[in-house]
Amino acid sequence: MVAQAVLMTGFVLLPVYRPVELLSSAWLYSSWAIAGVLGVGAIALFIKGTLDLGNSLTPLPYPREDGQLVQSGVYAIVRHPLYSGVILAALGWTIFQFSLSHLIGTLIFILFFDAKAAREETWLMQKYPDYADYRQSAKKLIPWLY
Repeated sequence: MVAQAVLMTGFVLLPVYRPVELLSSAWLYSSWAIAGVLGVGAIALFIKGTLDLGNSLTPLPYPREDGQLVQSGVYAIVRHPLYSGVILAALGWTIFQFSLSHLIGTLIFILFFDAKAAREETWLMQKYPDYADYRQSAKKLIPWLY
């Protein structure tokens, strides 16, 4: 959790580095639209993931003793929607700012959350016998892709 907080703080504090300026207002407005869609998707994943987890929600990566395996709602599409929400928000901000430094930060988020999810899934496999089948039906971090 500490590493995650440090990464998020670092991302927010990153300076914007644009190797090139956007050439046209059409490109600028298109990138803002894409960033907006990603931002809305990020918020939806984060909120829906939090609501769908209900009492199983924990700030720690290992499952609660009294938790239940959630496979419905947004969890039918992606196994780690809270992580997905952070990644999509970072990507949206990267596109909005057209920032190479934030693109690198987003890639670091992807690597970090992929590793964190892999560790978490080890614990989930130990706790829930159905988790192996669930892994086959829902993507890990990016809905419909990965």
